[in-house]
Amino acid sequence: MKQSVSKWIYIALVVLVAVPFTLIGLPWEAGAPIALLLGLIFAMVFENPMPKFNKKCSKYLLQAAVVGLGFGMNLIESLKSGAEGMAFTVVSVLGVMIIGVMVGYGLHINRKTSYLIASGTAICGGSAIAAVGPVIKANEKEMAVSLGVIFILNAIALFIFPPIGKWLGMTQEQFGTWAAIAIHDTSSVVGAGEVYGARALEMATLIKLTRALWIIPLSLVTMLIFREKGSKISIPWFILLFVAAMVVNTYCNLPEGVGATLVMIAKRAMVVTLFMIGASLSLKTIKSVGSRPLVLAVLLWAVIGFSSLAVVLWTM
Repeated sequence: MKQSVSKWIYIALVVLVAVPFTLIGLPWEAGAPIALLLGLIFAMVFENPMPKFNKKCSKYLLQAAVVGLGFGMNLIESLKSGAEGMAFTVVSVLGVMIIGVMVGYGLHINRKTSYLIASGTAICGGSAIAAVGPVIKANEKEMAVSLGVIFILNAIALFIFPPIGKWLGMTQEQFGTWAAIAIHDTSSVVGAGEVYGARALEMATLIKLTRALWIIPLSLVTMLIFREKGSKISIPWFILLFVAAMVVNTYCNLPEGVGATLVMIAKRAMVVTLFMIGASLSLKTIKSVGSRPLVLAVLLWAVIGFSSLAVVLWTM
């Protein structure tokens, strides 16, 4: 009975966050944090009745939304403005991976778990963990712990980063660059960028997806480090489609209004995604995290957050 009730409440909340944004056009700034908060509240009160649907739908809806955002970006201008952010990406990815492995060893954390947490922090959160996990043949517990700590910090970031940026008086370009480097998952990077402003969204999306491309070389290097044969590499095809969307928008002279409509739909889809991400965080997941992996994740987050903030404020 309780399972049936929670299922209908879940469906009702999905409709609640989807309808105002798709039909009424409620501004993202007013609804994105609310959607995530509703998901978190639901997860704390009820156990998600549709975990498989929630996981798959949020994953593919996020990817489709990111591709849609590409139709609102000019490739030449974006690459020019994102050049400095790309340099930050190279340094931060290598630095976080090295520090993560070393600190994880010092804290006596399972080798695979610390490697997954470092990968998620260095590149793009859950997507990096999902890509690297099969390569190192991580078990369910190792995956759950790594995803759990990364998701907890990722959810917090969406709420605290925009106010911090406002308090520090960061420009749109500064905040977009900082968010792309210091926030884990693409969803929260895009969400934080959109809340801060249109230019911040453009910078954050471009730099984050450039950062996400590191999944491919990381997976290849991981195969060599862990020396496992026959492992599959999960290539983030949606990133390539995002680039293709920017190329189309830049060179193909789309009919007036088409690009803007696709971007609007993408933003509305992102709202539903944020609710589903919040709804996936259960008390069971939090309890399974443990203290040492959480300490590692927080330390890595602090390192990348403060160092990238200092570089952005100093150079931009």
